[in-house]
Amino acid sequence: MDQLHPPKSEALRALYWRSEILQVMYWLKGEGLGDVVDAPLLERFLGVEAEVGVGYLDRLVLDGYLEPAPGGYVMSQSGLAEGKTEFALSFADLTRPTHGECSADCWCQNSVEEALACAAERAPGSPG
Repeated sequence: MDQLHPPKSEALRALYWRSEILQVMYWLKGEGLGDVVDAPLLERFLGVEAEVGVGYLDRLVLDGYLEPAPGGYVMSQSGLAEGKTEFALSFADLTRPTHGECSADCWCQNSVEEALACAAERAPGSPG
């Protein structure tokens, strides 16, 4: 969903569009806007011409990321997993913990006792 121009080489362009398409499909599904995507929808969201978009959608079917569906394409299980990963990577800088927040590898993620101790340390006015 980064609005950069796609790469020039066909191999990198295919990877670029795979990432963009799966991110959009994952986002649409997550927002409850639908599971089925077609080429005109890609044109509207990604700016890729419909006939070019169909080629990338068909390629994603061959690669196992999408499945044909009435009216378009839906994500397969591997497409859903890849879309989630691509979406998370795309927004990683926005979802990183801010100063004073714990990261995913903090001990407080593993036990209730650690979570309570961690929260107490971060509380305003705490000596920690």
